[in-house]
Amino acid sequence: MRLEEPGQSSRPIRRLPSWLKRPLPLGDVLIRTRGIVKESRVATVCEEARCPNLGECWSRRHATFMILGDRCTRRCRFCAVSTARPDPPDAGEPQRLGEAVAALGLRHVVITSVARDDLADEGAGQFAACVHAVRARSSVCVVEVLPADFHARDALLATLCDARPDIYNHNQETVERLSPKIRPQAGYGRSLDVLRKVKRMLSGGFTKSGLMAGLGETREELAQAMRDLREVGVDILTVGQYLRPSPRHAPVVRYLPPAEFEEIAAEARAMGFRSVAAAPFVRSSYNAREVFEAIETQRGA
Repeated sequence: MRLEEPGQSSRPIRRLPSWLKRPLPLGDVLIRTRGIVKESRVATVCEEARCPNLGECWSRRHATFMILGDRCTRRCRFCAVSTARPDPPDAGEPQRLGEAVAALGLRHVVITSVARDDLADEGAGQFAACVHAVRARSSVCVVEVLPADFHARDALLATLCDARPDIYNHNQETVERLSPKIRPQAGYGRSLDVLRKVKRMLSGGFTKSGLMAGLGETREELAQAMRDLREVGVDILTVGQYLRPSPRHAPVVRYLPPAEFEEIAAEARAMGFRSVAAAPFVRSSYNAREVFEAIETQRGA
């Protein structure tokens, strides 16, 4: 099967295929997770980005915390997080985040944020403080960070890398041709530059990136994006189906069937990625613990 060719219709597809429909898990663990998250007063990307995996992840005590508020300074055409003037950083946020991670008993936490182009350090210092706070309260927890690009500024990347997260995730999101339209305030080359620099700065750590499928890219364009990520040393790759958050966002051009995601995963592994997750519901932090454990298994083999 092939993806839509450039120039073909990008009218929204209104009906979800059967493989993108599933029941919402319920249970005591999900309710407890929701309570702890609410008490922490730290936003989660699970809620703000309307992630389709929220029920599954929260019922398994997986959560991705979104620091630095819930208002973004950028307006990407795929993202449901609101664009508005953000509030100043909350000095108590790192401590509350560390306490929430400890209360949930997490062994793997993902810390992400909105873009904070309004701040001199673009939020790098708050990220570093959050990593340190989690480490202070949970020595066994794997810490994964998922920041914006910091405009690829060496000093800001170093601020976060010096805090020693285990995994530094920065998403490429889409192929080079579509990037200006989908991420108008970011840059395809800039994101590659970020990942290249972090790979050098984060000795002993892992780099990770994610791509969305179904925005109108061709299969060869997707393969080229994966090759570009491997060229800058990315260890972990995620590929998932783009789902339109609202009529204001970029339309879905095509829904890829699960079998095609399996082909993409096999292609990525052949390129040398150390761990790959590719499926319709895969997102950057979906099953992040299991994706990381695939590398740990290789190291112990």
